[in-house]
Amino acid sequence: MGAPAIEVKGLQFSYNDTPILEEVTFSVEQGDFLGLLGPNGGGKTTLLKLLLGILKPCGGVIRVLGEVPHNAKHRVGYMPQNTDFNINFPISVLEIVLMGRLYGSRIWGRHSRKDHLKAEEVLKKVGMWEHRYTPIGYLSGGQRQRVFIGRALATDPEILFLDEPTASVDPEFETDLFDFLRELNKEVTILVVTHDIGVISRYVKSVACVNRTMIFHKGGEITPEMIDMAYGCPVDLVAHGLPHRVLPAHEEE
Repeated sequence: MGAPAIEVKGLQFSYNDTPILEEVTFSVEQGDFLGLLGPNGGGKTTLLKLLLGILKPCGGVIRVLGEVPHNAKHRVGYMPQNTDFNINFPISVLEIVLMGRLYGSRIWGRHSRKDHLKAEEVLKKVGMWEHRYTPIGYLSGGQRQRVFIGRALATDPEILFLDEPTASVDPEFETDLFDFLRELNKEVTILVVTHDIGVISRYVKSVACVNRTMIFHKGGEITPEMIDMAYGCPVDLVAHGLPHRVLPAHEEE
């Protein structure tokens, strides 16, 4: 299968001498579906930016598909939590996805027939081809998320990074999206940042919790140590309408 999709050893990162990530080490195999958990401010988005080469580590080693992140960026698709996109801007679904085909020296180039065929392919894949001429502002929140995932897929990525892709969408879309991602995972390695423990436990192959350091577990099991790292105590979840306890209750001393 070749090099791991992601390989991190002894990663350290600080903002203005404030430690954000310390001694983070993990490896993600190609074809994996990793769910990344953790509290706000724990370093999840910072880790994504380091993997993308947007930030540089203060220490340690990062390899993405066997390369330093900057050299692998053309092989990676990314959908940020905040797309920073003005939905009132008069641009169609098709035009947004075609933006994903403009990269590197082609940023001011014209779209080729190959670009248009790729846009058609990914829009059909995310179920938005029939809306290709619809202005982005006319879509629901869930539909817009599909379009932005389509834009990330237009680069033909080998890895797809998604930062809170279900933020501000309804529960029905959330389940539909993860069903879609599970199908997409047959072709692409996926790393998704999320707060929804109940949903991802059904879909991911591996899970990690980040709160300055990291706990990584292959097999998708959400362990007591992960919940303690993220929340500090056992948690009762409501998943798919059914309450269940994922951790044992506190024991009396």
